[in-house]
Amino acid sequence: LFKQPESRDLGDCPICCLPLPIDPTKSMLIACCSKMICNGCCHANEVRELEGKLQPKCPFCRHRIPNSDEEWERNTLMMKRVEANDPVALCQMGGKRHQQGDYDGAFQYWTKAAALGHAGAHFNLSIMYGQGQGVEENEKKKVYHLEEA
Repeated sequence: LFKQPESRDLGDCPICCLPLPIDPTKSMLIACCSKMICNGCCHANEVRELEGKLQPKCPFCRHRIPNSDEEWERNTLMMKRVEANDPVALCQMGGKRHQQGDYDGAFQYWTKAAALGHAGAHFNLSIMYGQGQGVEENEKKKVYHLEEA
């Protein structure tokens, strides 16, 4: 009667506390606070901002959303999460470095995130080892990281 529902690896939306949908297009990762938010809460936040003629802010932490890459890099909340070894923030920073062509930086961030158990970081490392981006091609390490993911 008082049993808790089964937990999923995606977790719950931190705003409405409903389980996050399996479909990744129905939720989004907020960069400033590294939280996964359901699209319903994001939409409600956008409606609130439009009706009140407010500047766009994060639906969770209420910080201003970065407009450019430079602002994103200076994001102090993100950097605090990286310094605290948050695997989601480390994986995001690795993705940002990879987009900029800094494969060594991406490798370092993704290696830290993978060591903390982040499945996406393992997958990204497998791609790097498979394509030889920033590292020497290594089939064994590629397969290892794919299996971990």
